[in-house]
Amino acid sequence: MRIKEISLRQDPDLRKELALLARGCDFVLPSRFKKRLRAFQQVQVQAKKEETLPPSLSQTIPTFYFPRGCPKEKVNIDAVIAKIERTFSQFPNERATLDDMGKVAKACECPLYWKGPLFYCAGGERTGYVSVHKFVAMWRKILQTCYDDAAKFVHLLMNPGCNYLVQEDFIPFLQDVVNSHPGLSFLKEASEFHSRYITTVIQRIFYTVNRSWSGKITCNELRKSNFLQNVALLEEEADINQLTEYFSYEHFYVIYCKFWELDTDHDLYIDRKDLARHNDHAISSRMIERIFSGAVTRGRKAQKDGKISYADFVWFLISEEDKKTPTSIEYWFRCMDLDGDGVLSMYELEYFYEEQCQKLDNMAIEPLPFEDCLCQMLDLVKPQYEGKITLHDLKRCKLTNVFFDTFFNTEKYLDREERDQFSMLRDGEGESQELSDWEKYAAEEYDILVAEEAVFKARLDGALGNLVWWEVSLPMAGGWNWAIFKVPSNPNHSVTLLLSRQCQSRSFFRISCH
Repeated sequence: MRIKEISLRQDPDLRKELALLARGCDFVLPSRFKKRLRAFQQVQVQAKKEETLPPSLSQTIPTFYFPRGCPKEKVNIDAVIAKIERTFSQFPNERATLDDMGKVAKACECPLYWKGPLFYCAGGERTGYVSVHKFVAMWRKILQTCYDDAAKFVHLLMNPGCNYLVQEDFIPFLQDVVNSHPGLSFLKEASEFHSRYITTVIQRIFYTVNRSWSGKITCNELRKSNFLQNVALLEEEADINQLTEYFSYEHFYVIYCKFWELDTDHDLYIDRKDLARHNDHAISSRMIERIFSGAVTRGRKAQKDGKISYADFVWFLISEEDKKTPTSIEYWFRCMDLDGDGVLSMYELEYFYEEQCQKLDNMAIEPLPFEDCLCQMLDLVKPQYEGKITLHDLKRCKLTNVFFDTFFNTEKYLDREERDQFSMLRDGEGESQELSDWEKYAAEEYDILVAEEAVFKARLDGALGNLVWWEVSLPMAGGWNWAIFKVPSNPNHSVTLLLSRQCQSRSFFRISCH
């Protein structure tokens, strides 16, 4: 036993007792020392009780993290439920089908095209209808736990037990858009293209919204994006092509035509040789190898077979035609970062530039020495640290398209070399431009495709005779473009080849005989 009190240690009697204890003798404290020791211990206990702890920091910092949205104080849930019940009372047996869910969505104070997610979340897919009691129970729970549109939308689409959205979660929602939006009514007779249009829209959603590249869209990512605003615009805009960020059919038409031209066996997968033919072999083979390495693609099976899917091609084409967006900058940065250390070294830049020099030599064009090219690119990007370029450096640069094209796109590199530097700077400073580089490209390519179809129909009309009627239809963005042509019962060989060749390049021709 160790006694810390100095006054006790100095007592002569106690010191004698302690000495005896040290020699192994029995030790019994005199009563007066017991009382003093007990009093000392009580004082120590009281002193500890009187010590006040500082207030907890959590009591002084207000709550700032609301993963399901910030709670709203003035939401009258009972009033919303009463409005929903009145809406259901208009339906037979108070049951709503998918066609009725537009009214229910409005009663829930949601955009019209939330009707599909509302219907499926309430179990309507299993029975073909939703009862008022089941829907009210579902929506009341959402109102009590989700406090903004992003949280509600994720809850409606997500699988049970998840707090994020994967690509498959969007399929029922987008299928309902295809089935009911007036701007896509022409697709009702071409069901084989529903899945391809939906795949394109899903990839564009994840390309823009899923900033983490995780394949899982969270409430926070959805909240920071403009996707829900575009969903709300589906109700107001009858022309689907005006919604260029996600839903445009014209953009799908361009992407799918470009892919179909490369996919020679039409299995919806392309290999290295197929992709190399894009834009007349403009992309360097070293960059194509990086694309197929898995740096920017998903799907183990496709990577194992040395192919990329149509979904991967959507990401490639948008990134290739608009190298100024955050996702496209990340896309090409991942490809150029050979060792994955998060910076582009001078070695990595030289690795890609070597092939550019070889291509220019083959075209009888003298390439710029790498040292001179490097000086130009460093002046363009102005990296924070000498000798290496980071992703942050490129995102600060307004001419990232010039940087990337210099290292792996010969055609665009030469095109920019022919233009004066001032025009390039004007393009870089034009941040307030109405159309993005991708939107400009899609509009130009769509006009070219429409013109090609018009020329084809004119040639076909002039070549065919009068004996048999052939019907040719194209699902173009303005609707099915119907054209009736008179053909002889036994078309000559050249006309037959024309039909066959055109049908191979476009999957959406229907030719029937009457």
